[in-house]
Amino acid sequence: MSSEIQKGSLETTFQNNIATVQFGHPASNSFPRELLDRLTAEINSLSRNETISVIILQSEGSKAFCSGASFDELLTVENEEQGTEFFSGFAHLLNAMRNCSKLIVGRVQGKAVGGGVGIIATCDYVLATTESAIKLSELAIGIGPFVIEPAVSRKIGKTAMTEMTLAAHEWKSAEWALQNGLYASLHSSEELDAAVANFAQKLSSYNPEALHEMKKIIWEGTEQWESLLIERAAITGKLVLSDFSRNALTQFKK
Repeated sequence: MSSEIQKGSLETTFQNNIATVQFGHPASNSFPRELLDRLTAEINSLSRNETISVIILQSEGSKAFCSGASFDELLTVENEEQGTEFFSGFAHLLNAMRNCSKLIVGRVQGKAVGGGVGIIATCDYVLATTESAIKLSELAIGIGPFVIEPAVSRKIGKTAMTEMTLAAHEWKSAEWALQNGLYASLHSSEELDAAVANFAQKLSSYNPEALHEMKKIIWEGTEQWESLLIERAAITGKLVLSDFSRNALTQFKK
């Protein structure tokens, strides 16, 4: 496996005033830190691009949307500073998505775990397939969904977030995610691309200034996330060093 493949892939394509960003990794579209940083930089770049008004965020393949943090990289964390630095990658990405001047439409074609659920929750509008189950498995590996919790709770509410978090081994169906507000609509795998394209095209036909102002209103009251998510990353970075987490991560890798 080449080092480029190990790092994952990131590709942006443009059609009229819509940018489609696709990330990928052979390990169920998981995120090593380097790929997180690349996606964050791309979102920030597109935010400054005056020729586009809508971003479609998707992952490669037909199976998992995103399995969260790279377990391989988590096992290399040796101290709290490294742990905080790694989980800050998700904090920076979620803040970039929140601060982005463009509306972000999520295309979810499969299951999502942990940080993947956080990314979905930070999209402004999400279309998914009926196979797109979700799970917050962090407690099962000795940590918690601390960095992504504000985004997930904001989208589905504290009660549903708690239900997901405490049932760390339990998948929640796509229908459950729809009913709780994480997804805006569900489609068959064959219909998803057309549904995403149609919605993005309609959205991009609106006044760009109105879309920008709407984006700011959508995210009112989240300004404290700049520091909050970094503080949460420090909590996770400490917990991932515990014997419980080390043993759990090793078992997951087997």
